[in-house]
Amino acid sequence: MNKTFAPAWQALALAALAPAAVHAAPLNADKPLVPGDEYLVVGNYPDNLHVVDLKTDSLYKTCAVPGSVGPATLVMSPDRATAYLITNRFDEVHGIALDSCKLVFRARMSQKADERAKALFALSLSNDSKQLYVIQTPTTLHPDHYRVGQPRLAVYDALAGEGAQPLRTMPAPRQVTVMATGHDGSLYMVGPDIYKFDPQTGQHTVAIPSRNWKRARYAQPDVLSVWPLRNANDDFTILYTTAKFKGKTDDPATADWIYGYFNVNLKTGQTETRDFGPFTEIYFTGVRSPKDPNLMYGVLNRLAKYDIRQKKLLKAAEIPHSHYTVSMNRDGSKVYLGGTWNNLAVYDAADLKPLSTLALPGGDMGAAAPQTFTR
Repeated sequence: MNKTFAPAWQALALAALAPAAVHAAPLNADKPLVPGDEYLVVGNYPDNLHVVDLKTDSLYKTCAVPGSVGPATLVMSPDRATAYLITNRFDEVHGIALDSCKLVFRARMSQKADERAKALFALSLSNDSKQLYVIQTPTTLHPDHYRVGQPRLAVYDALAGEGAQPLRTMPAPRQVTVMATGHDGSLYMVGPDIYKFDPQTGQHTVAIPSRNWKRARYAQPDVLSVWPLRNANDDFTILYTTAKFKGKTDDPATADWIYGYFNVNLKTGQTETRDFGPFTEIYFTGVRSPKDPNLMYGVLNRLAKYDIRQKKLLKAAEIPHSHYTVSMNRDGSKVYLGGTWNNLAVYDAADLKPLSTLALPGGDMGAAAPQTFTR
């Protein structure tokens, strides 16, 4: 899939200004989470895992992650007990029990001595929290050359402890970036198309055509999806940009440039492809409001709010620096911006006014994706 990235000068400027990647001292490591309360969890450089209390938007606890976080792709177990992170330069997956900050899972992606396997963003868990799914990209290391192998889905016992080995592996589609587990047990994988994958058999079908969509008078969509974000309604949403041509010619100069989204309702399996507004600036991530699914929020260099039915920009807010990820609390009243630096920015979802900023101990979050959840 084609990818759209921030300007190089912007990335260099952020890197120069980013806080030092220092190890943060553990905070409240043995303090358990409170049932019914809402939290946000995220990792940052070099080896920190933070839990934020969304009632007060304050730091609740900090756990130390063995090795280098990276910082990492992170997903919460459905039972809300364990955070699983891709760590150590994409070489390993660690599971951290949030009540105790203890390591309860560790697996290396490489399965043989002459193999180097990486896992980037595609990480998910079964609905009963018992199995962990990860896409691995293996390369065999020969004395005089490397040979890239077929991507594979590796399935682990999620509570196997340190030194976990796959229960089974199976070929997976190429170019898969992120994935999420449906309530029926299917894995939805975002690649050239969005696939519905059976983690028992390896069989898969196209749930939503992306590169291969057949929308009359539309250009092929451009998609950037490396953050496994979901909202409280269990929507799995991926942004796209495209052009809708006018008349009988495919002239980009006269086309309407459009933002839209692919969506999978993980509860029902219902899918949707829908345009929601004019393409006027780049957003890295978007999320629909759990309170009003007609509202879409997007972020990169500004925070924006759209009316989906009207395909209209309702509001936009200037932000102090770029943020890669946008998340919301369960009642849809607050918007949380993460990624890039070491601070979480909190905005009012109604008027996009800033509410607070929380500086996290340690270095920048980079491409880490904050996850909101209710214990």
